[in-house]
Amino acid sequence: MKTELRKGYIALAIVSFFWGTTYIASRIGVEHMPGIFLSGVRQFSSGVILASFFLFKGYKLPAWNELKKISLQGIILLCITNGSLTWSLQYISSGLAAIIAALVPLFIALFSVWLSECTRITRWMFVGLFIGFVGVLTIFYDYLDLFKNTSFITGISLAFISTLAWSFGTVYTAKQKTSIPILFNVSLQMLAGGSVMLMLCFVSGQYINLANANNSTWYALLYLIFFGSLLAYSAYVIVFTKLPPTLASIYAYINPLVAILFGWLLLQEKMNVHMIFGTLITLAGVYLVKREFKKQPIIKQ
Repeated sequence: MKTELRKGYIALAIVSFFWGTTYIASRIGVEHMPGIFLSGVRQFSSGVILASFFLFKGYKLPAWNELKKISLQGIILLCITNGSLTWSLQYISSGLAAIIAALVPLFIALFSVWLSECTRITRWMFVGLFIGFVGVLTIFYDYLDLFKNTSFITGISLAFISTLAWSFGTVYTAKQKTSIPILFNVSLQMLAGGSVMLMLCFVSGQYINLANANNSTWYALLYLIFFGSLLAYSAYVIVFTKLPPTLASIYAYINPLVAILFGWLLLQEKMNVHMIFGTLITLAGVYLVKREFKKQPIIKQ
């Protein structure tokens, strides 16, 4: 039992750190290539590597009906979510994008209520929602002048679209159970989401010749593939099989802090009192919502 817990804690540390640093790697990558293309190459490459591993071990592709479900999940959770988030980093800082992404539990609660997964929004859940958005407004206090900038508004909008898509996709896909191992499922999601993004890039002309990419772009891309997707996502699966959900979800509070810290250290991104205080307020609101949401009875459909 202690060995299993130790594995869970190690996996939690990996997810908490490496997923936080993917914002920095993505921010570096989009300096020299379109965000959608970066995300597409990342997801498609990760999917090829992971799916090849399972196919080599003798796993078979699922039936067409199951494959359609997996592909839709990949489009929602990776194409729309990760594609929009990576695209947003062309216009906003990695720390700001990470804070917006930290609002996911708030929107998961709202989507779950809307889709009849839980009975109602409790008083403390409402308080948590209010506190979370007050925290975001506190952070945006230092960005008021930038709201006159179309690029900044585009980046914020893309980050919120990503957050909404991940939240909705999480609630939606929870009902779409498949019979294949979760990591094999994820590899097929990556292939589906990555393929759609790459097709969109080639149709729209939003791509570059990777042979001409500079070293920093290649380092960022390889980091995202091997550490952000393959290592961190495998660790993510281990976390939720070895640790209690309340402990496993700690990564969601650490990711934005890691992104802000390394964005400040490596990219000279903004970090001041409003940023730090607003982030802590936001995470407090997220904690309240998650705590109340876990108390809600599930309505069987």
